[in-house]
Amino acid sequence: MDFVDYRDRLAADTARLTAVATDLGARVPSCPDWTVEDLVRHVAMVYLHKVECLRLGHHPEGWPPDLSAEPALAQLVRAHDELAAEVAGRAPEDPAYTWYGPDQSVGFWMRRMAQEAAVHRVDAELAAGQVTPIAADLAVDGIDEALTVFLAWTSTEWPEDYTLVDAPTVEVSAGGRSWLVRPTTKGVLVDAGPGEAATTISGEPSDVLLWLWRRVGDDAVTVTGDPAGAATLRALMEAGTQ
Repeated sequence: MDFVDYRDRLAADTARLTAVATDLGARVPSCPDWTVEDLVRHVAMVYLHKVECLRLGHHPEGWPPDLSAEPALAQLVRAHDELAAEVAGRAPEDPAYTWYGPDQSVGFWMRRMAQEAAVHRVDAELAAGQVTPIAADLAVDGIDEALTVFLAWTSTEWPEDYTLVDAPTVEVSAGGRSWLVRPTTKGVLVDAGPGEAATTISGEPSDVLLWLWRRVGDDAVTVTGDPAGAATLRALMEAGTQ
């Protein structure tokens, strides 16, 4: 996927989220502490935070601001429009502050926000009972991001956030791609697969991505081999995606 793809998917999923968020007081099944209004405001604030990161070149101070007086859906539309305008004159390789050390670029944020919008769009759909799958190419890209950025990198950068043990390899397979996940006491290693693994987790790309983000249960994917591997990966992903 490229910069334009991410921009277009971000716009489409934000529009879909806005369209299905008709009952702001409804509970979000995948985020049980949130109402739909909480979800909408969270996504809007994430977008606005990225606008500030791009404008300032560093993490904004005193974040988040109090925007509770602004209607939630209007805030989300404004936040998306501000983010789209902020990246319109930038190239993906342009420098930008990010929390991910290996990639300090505008392109990182566009990928991240496209994935953010996709998963939270599903959250809104779950609340409305109108779930649609994430497009396969975006979902495969999201699986890669979840495993290589949110699991492998963060577990070595901030190991104190994890319970790290040596454990058998788990293969994650979807959309014609595979990843080998090897938990160790020093961090989680993720390599391109396929290969030998004690457990394989496979399925449609959308289902596998949503499983990694704990939006669906084990019944949404196929687990073969040792089921303990799926539980181990699930626990690791929970630590990495809090």
